[in-house]
Amino acid sequence: MISSFLATIYSVFLPISLPVIGGALLKRFKGIETKALSALSLYVLSPALIFETLEKASITSNEVTVTVAFCLLNVMVLWALSAFAGKMLGLSQTEKSGLALTTIFTNSVNYGLPLVLLAFGQAGLDKASVYVIIQIIIMNTLGVYLAARSHFSAVKAIRSVFTLPSVYAAALAVLFRVTDFQLPQGLETGVSMLSAAYAPLALVILGAQMVGVREAGTSLSVTRRGFWSGMAMRMLIGPLVAWGLLAILSIKGTLFSVILILSAMPAAVNAVILAEEYDAAPKLVSRCILWTTLASFIVLPAMIGFL
Repeated sequence: MISSFLATIYSVFLPISLPVIGGALLKRFKGIETKALSALSLYVLSPALIFETLEKASITSNEVTVTVAFCLLNVMVLWALSAFAGKMLGLSQTEKSGLALTTIFTNSVNYGLPLVLLAFGQAGLDKASVYVIIQIIIMNTLGVYLAARSHFSAVKAIRSVFTLPSVYAAALAVLFRVTDFQLPQGLETGVSMLSAAYAPLALVILGAQMVGVREAGTSLSVTRRGFWSGMAMRMLIGPLVAWGLLAILSIKGTLFSVILILSAMPAAVNAVILAEEYDAAPKLVSRCILWTTLASFIVLPAMIGFL
């Protein structure tokens, strides 16, 4: 077990740590802003990765179906559990919203995709792409609702999904697969170049965002009940729920491992953006993002080694 853990650290997390550390150093000493880099990742590189992966993905219709089923069930169960925990702990309404954001949404894009690629190879990335697309859609609909609550606009949330290039990239990739259409060689090479740039840039952004969250949270006051409930829900209850649902849906093999690891990711960095915009306990969300991310460097290697 220990040798497997150390092997995972060396082969998976050491390569990941280099761009993360680079991003952290850039933020700490050069004050780099991640907004432009995040826009580049979200609107250019991520769609290229999604398109290339889905177009060539070795994934069956049954795997797509069970992945969609898992994502929907997982969201409903975690939402219910976070609401129950918030009520039992007597958290305020804003803390309940923050707890829900921390519990349900994981950093499956900036952190999850590069990790899956290194841990499970292209086959793992193929299967992860469907999960990530669904998570992006849920984040931009349910995520807005959970953060906004009283001043939520369902129409606005639905419209926001159609501003995401990754959704169109996924639809285009499916169309190309159905019609057996192939991009001209020159365009395919260009898409591949953009796709290859996604993982390192995403990890640089992650490192910079971690430092930004830490700096923003140094003077923040967060209730212990809120913080520890967020940590427990994301790093313990989330993976256990995922494991149970995967067993119920009879998902096995590489797809099982990929979905379980993506479900055990730390809290999504984008959650704090929603929390700040709609005042959904941003202090709580920020601290949970920082500490779940740090904890993941111990928890995830152990899980990957076990799998």
